Amino acid sequence: MITIADAILHALDHRQPMAPITDSDPGFDLTKAYAAQAELTATRLRRGAKVVGVKTGFTNTTIWDEYNVHAPIHGPVFDTTWGEGPIAASAFIEPKIEPEIALRLGASPRPGMDRAALMACVDGIARSFEIVDSPFPGWRFRAPDTVAAGALHGALRTGTFIGATPEALTALATLDVRLMRDGETMDHGHASNVLGGGPLAALADLVEQRGDDLLPAGWIISTGTLTRALPIALGESWTTIIEGPDLPPLTLQIT
Repeated sequence: MITIADAILHALDHRQPMAPITDSDPGFDLTKAYAAQAELTATRLRRGAKVVGVKTGFTNTTIWDEYNVHAPIHGPVFDTTWGEGPIAASAFIEPKIEPEIALRLGASPRPGMDRAALMACVDGIARSFEIVDSPFPGWRFRAPDTVAAGALHGALRTGTFIGATPEALTALATLDVRLMRDGETMDHGHASNVLGGGPLAALADLVEQRGDDLLPAGWIISTGTLTRALPIALGESWTTIIEGPDLPPLTLQIT
């Protein structure tokens, strides 16, 4: 019997789009979707991948209407998807780039923590780019479809992490970012786009979503795009200009 996870993995492996699951099963809800995601993750683990973090998705409230998804989701980041170097656009179906802030955990945050306690769990901050990919043609889907497809995670590239001082973490709440392609500004974003409070607000929401499923120390948390997600193509060079915390630069080449 072919499961939903099997169908999604086949689509991603062979870069063959598939219809959203909710088209044929309107009762496919978030509970079923996270179960399918867990099965997809288990298959990747059997292939030799290791979970090294979590990506949050749809934390940018300004794009909710564009994608008809109106609450954050999450999915795993693997050692096979997180790394350094260029990204091959041909490895994906309909890839898009998202400028984000990555947080590295020094301790496991717990539900109900106040802001100071949550901040104390973070020991590193970096610029990041996530490549998101949709197996569903034209990026048409509902929230459960995106969850089942690993929260649309394709790849993650992070810059050099700096220490998460209280000053640097506080500055994340007011940062501005310009997303640049080949030296041209493609979009502009602000921390307030991310759940009204920036990367730490995304982390707090993720912790509450996961409940007793705690995030381990050492994991990387990708906190969601600060701008719109934009398509990528061969030969492009992407970077960001950030006003706020002094984070080492990051440039991503698309090969």
